[in-house]
Amino acid sequence: MEVIEATIPIEEYQRLRAVCGLSPKTDEACEIGLKNSLYSVIIKEGDVIIGMGRVIGDGGCFCQVVDICVVPEQQGKGIGKVIMASIAEFIKTKLPTSCYTSLIADGNASYLYEQFGFQDTMPESKGLYLKNG
Repeated sequence: MEVIEATIPIEEYQRLRAVCGLSPKTDEACEIGLKNSLYSVIIKEGDVIIGMGRVIGDGGCFCQVVDICVVPEQQGKGIGKVIMASIAEFIKTKLPTSCYTSLIADGNASYLYEQFGFQDTMPESKGLYLKNG
């Protein structure tokens, strides 16, 4: 297994999102979004990308952890922890201490994120979203 800090190729990003059950993103959205990531990490096994994660945001005041996914056949092997450890290191060493870093946890994923210090925002605040389209 190899951990690579690099921009995720569009076709691999779209493939990983699809096999992990995440919503599809258009080529246009990927071209804009991926190059504007603050941090991206890819997990490779041989020549195959099996996991990824990103940090997005303004790099100072507000950031968000997104696209944490591992292909289903590789889940349960600690790869998500490797991705989050890389992201946590980036947050701790590259972002200002006052930066508010958030994420949305699907299903039981909150247990993974809590291991890296993320906390439930309720009841102080509630996350909302607006889907364009």
